Amino acid sequence: MEQQKEGTGVKIEIDDQTSNGIYSNLAMIRHSENEFIIDFIFFQPQDGKAKVRSRIITSPAHAKKIMEALKANISKYEEKFGTIKDVSVKLQNPNQKQEYYN
Repeated sequence: MEQQKEGTGVKIEIDDQTSNGIYSNLAMIRHSENEFIIDFIFFQPQDGKAKVRSRIITSPAHAKKIMEALKANISKYEEKFGTIKDVSVKLQNPNQKQEYYN
């Protein structure tokens, strides 16, 4: 499968498995001077398990571009569909009852 990035003439290829995507309901972000690491996690509240499904390692400049693109797209989304409700996830001791907040 190929996609053409608008205005650049760059053809972006994506295989079938990648095009299906991976669901994530939690992300953790760390950084050093030279890179940002973003872990996309699937948190299962019913049994208190969380598993990293994908990890992106990128430069600080690219991380900033991603943030700007997300802000612009969230703004467009909220103009069309309304304000996005804040989501928070509370991870507790695995032996305690898990709480999950949407």
